[in-house]
Amino acid sequence: AGPRSGPFRAGELALAEVRRKHNGTLKLLCRLAAEAVLSSPGGVLPHRDIIGQLPGQVLRTADGKRTLLLRRPSLDEYVLLMPRGPTIAYPKDVSALLMMMDIHPGDTVLETGSGSGAMSLFLSRAVGPKGRVLSYEIREDHHNLAKKNYRHWRSAWEIGHEDEWPDNVEFILKDISTAAADMKSVTLDAVVLDMLNPQCALPVVHPNLKQGGVCAVYLANITQVIDLLDSIRSCKLPFLCERIIEVTHRSWSVLPAKLKLPYIARPSHWQEAHSAFLTKLRKFRPLLS
Repeated sequence: AGPRSGPFRAGELALAEVRRKHNGTLKLLCRLAAEAVLSSPGGVLPHRDIIGQLPGQVLRTADGKRTLLLRRPSLDEYVLLMPRGPTIAYPKDVSALLMMMDIHPGDTVLETGSGSGAMSLFLSRAVGPKGRVLSYEIREDHHNLAKKNYRHWRSAWEIGHEDEWPDNVEFILKDISTAAADMKSVTLDAVVLDMLNPQCALPVVHPNLKQGGVCAVYLANITQVIDLLDSIRSCKLPFLCERIIEVTHRSWSVLPAKLKLPYIARPSHWQEAHSAFLTKLRKFRPLLS
């Protein structure tokens, strides 16, 4: 599905960028409605002034003192700005997880820990219209929030794009450790676990994960990773640990200089450092004795 080349329409999402001091940018997300107003530190901008404009336009606030760049948000911007309950899987980590699992269009993927729905949305895009995502969540408030954020993105996408976003995520309010009977007829191409005790889920999901398939695990602390690997060894589960990584991003500021040099380059004050340990497990077939 390609983006519309046309103007903003009521009901879709718009992202406003406000320039701040020290080359910083404040991003504001809104769903456009004819009678609504976008409030920013630099003033207000009625939505009716945005609707009908092409994305990429710079508009002035009502008092004319500040300008805002308006455009359609990308998926990673949406998940960073959407309502949250639990901490989301950050886009930098999600990208690494998707590469770990090597997901293709048409795949069936299981996710445990729907959370706020960030990972569900990225998986939905990765498997495409012919794929399927099974998202298990034990907490009802997280389950409802994930469904709500997913629906909001889909409904806005359909207004702002030519084709609809696939309706391919099944949100399931259930403890994954009790779900073995639900998956008897399901073959999983990949699994991603974002939960406190992923070792509880491995005995349930490994019979349905295809041979050679990847289970990617998202954990906050290295002690949790050690507990996971110890459980795999003690329970003799058929998983090999291939990688354990952190993902860090270092941003740079490149600004015009006031003296002879044309530009000054320096690392940004804000760094995207540790957020999780990503563990890649591969299902294998043990040798017969």
